[in-house]
Amino acid sequence: MSRQGTVCADYAAVTDLRACDPLAIARAWQARTTRPTVRGDGRLMIVAADHPARGALAVGSRPTAMNSRVDLLDRLRAALADPGVDGVLATSDILDDLLLLGALEDKVVFSSFNRGGLAGASFELDDRMTAATAASTAAANMNGGKMLCRIDLDDPGTVATMSACAQAIDELAAHGLIAMLEPFMSTRIEGKVRNDLSPDAVIKSIHIGQGLGSTSAYTWMKLPVVDEMDRVMEATTMPTLLLGGDPADPDEAFASWEKALELPSVRGLIVGRTLLYPPDDDVASAVSTAVSMVR
Repeated sequence: MSRQGTVCADYAAVTDLRACDPLAIARAWQARTTRPTVRGDGRLMIVAADHPARGALAVGSRPTAMNSRVDLLDRLRAALADPGVDGVLATSDILDDLLLLGALEDKVVFSSFNRGGLAGASFELDDRMTAATAASTAAANMNGGKMLCRIDLDDPGTVATMSACAQAIDELAAHGLIAMLEPFMSTRIEGKVRNDLSPDAVIKSIHIGQGLGSTSAYTWMKLPVVDEMDRVMEATTMPTLLLGGDPADPDEAFASWEKALELPSVRGLIVGRTLLYPPDDDVASAVSTAVSMVR
């Protein structure tokens, strides 16, 4: 967006604006055309791009797939150009870029509260939030914020993570904004943190997660697609979006999403790498396939 309020024509213009008129970002958030989270058929197709901020730059067999910010933004803009894509979840750096490029008009926007526990770090389960806040999310007229809640019964730091998530849920609710909670039962196996994706573990994580905070009025769940999803989804009445992860076989992932989308509590998909970095790099086609499932 230029100083006169027009959309940036290219990435060089974004950098120039950031250097010369950083207040333009706040003005742009106020000028953006917003939309309610749920409208029409009530289904949601959200593209996720909060991976780089936690150092997750690999996709499948490509260890540096997400190294290039310009390439990622190109892919996000291609995805958001599909009218069946309702919006995006990302950290503020990416959201601000997309905003300045005019890609967030009439889109649902979820901020990422991110996590401090970077994969492979000695402090991996120290998941204090390091990005957006309820206040910043509300100030930018976004629809809600997403947080991760990894629960390791052998790590005393877990209770601090749960407490922080509960506080964030309350703060978002005070602004009338959605708290998108992504819970996992986690443990260290040979020094590496692994999420337990067995049905009963996911069910346990749901029950713990949906009980956080003093109100559940604005709580939504972000859940993995696992075995026995019909039984898993009996654990909650919260609106739920299915996450995509980084599957080894995208075709198998699409098939599992399609089946799970038939369940009553499931309202749609919130998917990143599978759609943004498909094996053939045809983002538009991958997004179109996912949209057809959601709709």
